[in-house]
Amino acid sequence: EGKMSAEDGIPTACTTIEEVGSTGVGALTVAFLILVVSTVVFLSKANSSGVQRKYYYLSTYICGFAAMAYFAMLSGQGWTAIAGCRQFFYAHYADWAVTFVLTTILLGLVAGAEADLIGGAAGSAVVMIFSLYMGSVSVVTTVKWFWFLISLMGLAGAVVHFAQSFKAAADLKGGEGSALYGKVAWIVILTWMCYPVVWLFSEGFASFSVSFEVCAYALLDIVAKVVMGFMVMSAHDVLGESGSQTREYV
Repeated sequence: EGKMSAEDGIPTACTTIEEVGSTGVGALTVAFLILVVSTVVFLSKANSSGVQRKYYYLSTYICGFAAMAYFAMLSGQGWTAIAGCRQFFYAHYADWAVTFVLTTILLGLVAGAEADLIGGAAGSAVVMIFSLYMGSVSVVTTVKWFWFLISLMGLAGAVVHFAQSFKAAADLKGGEGSALYGKVAWIVILTWMCYPVVWLFSEGFASFSVSFEVCAYALLDIVAKVVMGFMVMSAHDVLGESGSQTREYV
């Protein structure tokens, strides 16, 4: 019992798998379309901007990678069955491993943080995503919850960077640049804190249906990527000023 078959990692006892329903497929479709449109908007904005270009290129890749993951999930790819015979979309984790790092770099640039701090925060984000993935595919319950604890440590590390180190850098810039960082950072911190909560009740305790889980992740992805990206873009002039006068206040 509980042994995994060597070929595909699907628990041998699975005769049926709890799969995503029509609501979940609807959420995947809507999220995919929003992400594709956003990718095109950010790319065209990047190509028509000066010092702000770096922010929009990051937003382009953040939405672009997510769109690729959603395309895979819509095409019936990027999933396997995990313990409990539940459909598990590992495509999400491939997306997050890249996009959480890119989001960290974007926040760091908006804040004007040093490269070492950005690297530290990005490392924490990778720890969080890798551990959530390993927890999802764990068969032994104790191991699963150890991975979950490690992922929370990774999240805590990233949040501390955003709320303290990055914020201190943004405050040095002062003015509208600092206010912009505050708004964008809160969106990222709050959405990132919701990911482990959704995980807890889906991959963790399996109390959410696969469709509900897919809808919840889709909503979080849209807020953390699209809303955040447009919020940065709406401050085009502020970014232009801070981009050309970095460190003037130091």
